[in-house]
Amino acid sequence: MPWDEWEQLKAETAARQSSSMRLNQVAPDPGGGGYSEDLKTDKRAWVKAGEGVSGLKEGVTTALTKLDSGQAGLGDGQGIQSAAAQKELYDSWKKYLGDVSGRCEALGSLLKTSGHDLSKPDETLLGELNAHAKKYADTEAVGGQAKEK
Repeated sequence: MPWDEWEQLKAETAARQSSSMRLNQVAPDPGGGGYSEDLKTDKRAWVKAGEGVSGLKEGVTTALTKLDSGQAGLGDGQGIQSAAAQKELYDSWKKYLGDVSGRCEALGSLLKTSGHDLSKPDETLLGELNAHAKKYADTEAVGGQAKEK
């Protein structure tokens, strides 16, 4: 094999290897996409945000306890219109606060695990967030509305 041919084969091989997979970086998309060196995330920040949202559950639980104790002694409210209205309002707020508490816990857990989850594809994360939004969609207003007789 002549020396020139050998040098040509080595150059072609080197050119093919330069476009092969690199384990230390992501090659940019041909359309100008890719990754950014400026994009960084801090797992601790996600965990702290999750703990903050989960911590809101404690305040909601305290409010629910106060609501329960304020309702004590009212009875079933039969025969007294204002007592029946208060009972209806109490039941709607108890359900609402229970839902808010569940939402805080679920969203807090989601944020806490987001540091790990950022390695998932965007579509997967979007699906999880959409499922969370669907599960905790705002409830219809119940108490305080006039009823037909």
